[in-house]
Amino acid sequence: MYYVYIIYSATTDKYYVGSCQDLNRRLTEHNTGRSTYTKTGAPWDLKWQSTFETRSLAVKEERRIKAKKSRKFIEYLIHGQAG
Repeated sequence: MYYVYIIYSATTDKYYVGSCQDLNRRLTEHNTGRSTYTKTGAPWDLKWQSTFETRSLAVKEERRIKAKKSRKFIEYLIHGQAG
């Protein structure tokens, strides 16, 4: 299984959208500074996730979310008002 996820940093007041195969490992990487883009925002909290059968489907969904370039859209996803 592959995951698309949204994490949030209260430290920086930013969301991060990503995809991976091992969600627990990836969250640990974000919170221990092993991910360049997110190392200044720790701690990161998982706010939303979706599961996909293939990597290509997960990456496609990640790109769709990122293409919106919209914090409002991300918050709609988190609160279950869009999909």
